[in-house]
Amino acid sequence: MLYNQKNDKDLPVNSLQEPEADYGKEEMDRLKDALRRSYTERFLMATRLYKVQQTMQRAKITYKPYTLDK
Repeated sequence: MLYNQKNDKDLPVNSLQEPEADYGKEEMDRLKDALRRSYTERFLMATRLYKVQQTMQRAKITYKPYTLDK
């Protein structure tokens, strides 16, 4: 018996295919959790996100080549 024929029964039909996730349930859970938060918690989260956005807009990415000379 050939090696491939012997091991075909052990392998699933498509080993690369991942099981489908239940995105609808996860989305509903997140929405329910968000609705449980108070207005103060929502305001504080929005403020934090706004501050991060402002920081990222002002950020500059600089590049300094690495050299062994010191």
